[in-house]
Amino acid sequence: MSKIGFVGLGNMGGPMAANLAAAGHEVKVFDLVPELVNAVQGASGAASAAEAASGVDVFISMLPAGRHVQGLYLGEAGVAEHLAAGTLVIDCSTIDPATAQKVAAALAERGVDMLDAPVSGGTAGAQGGTLTFMVGGPQAALERGRALFEVMGAKIYHAGDSGAGQIAKVCNNMLLAICMAGTAEALALGVDNGLNPAVLSEIMQQSSGGNWCLNVYNPYPGVQEGVASSRGYQGGFLTDLMIKDLGLAMETALASGNMVPMGSTARSLFQAHGSANDAGKLDFSSIQRLYSREI
Repeated sequence: MSKIGFVGLGNMGGPMAANLAAAGHEVKVFDLVPELVNAVQGASGAASAAEAASGVDVFISMLPAGRHVQGLYLGEAGVAEHLAAGTLVIDCSTIDPATAQKVAAALAERGVDMLDAPVSGGTAGAQGGTLTFMVGGPQAALERGRALFEVMGAKIYHAGDSGAGQIAKVCNNMLLAICMAGTAEALALGVDNGLNPAVLSEIMQQSSGGNWCLNVYNPYPGVQEGVASSRGYQGGFLTDLMIKDLGLAMETALASGNMVPMGSTARSLFQAHGSANDAGKLDFSSIQRLYSREI
């Protein structure tokens, strides 16, 4: 069993840390919100991020943005100096590739391997231990951490060198945003022309328009049970986070000179939805409200 420090205990990090503790690992947790620390069953609370990073085999972080990750590791009170040489760092945040590479290079100078390992699967995947991990960094470091990834997730992909996990994540989420916006648009068109959304969804599921949003995460209320659209778009993956990830995709495209017209359009649509419908704290499937007249 491993000694693990875990910082960042929100909707994703909290369940991930709890799953590691339930698997028998010795887990120390820290978050700026004390209630979140106390909520992780089986783990011990640390008084600071530095304490969580001290004396561990593996240190895991799950934070909102690149500035938080850089601050955690390299800031004035950063944990880098508290990580012993040989510690494995796994950052599961979704951030820009450049920051992931910068932090990894700084830690490597201290003899610490870092993996950037953003996730897909949402809160249900975090709770059920069925996340998909997109991992960038040394293959040997991934093998060291594989047993922990397998506790937290069902699929682990090595995308490439440092930063590659973040690139894979922004590509995935850009495509997800495009698919969700298109699915909501098509459903609204059908409903406004007299179709039942459940019937239309089934037709498209079995036809060439079928996609993950229709099959697993339908944005129209009442079509599927257990998804955000059927609970007032509460929980799930927040619109604000999708807008953030689309911003990362635009930054990545600008750096590499890629054309991303559909990604850019999706970003504009989600920004318009978030502003017009005050939907930043709702699940991203609430973009259905941007198109639909009666939701």
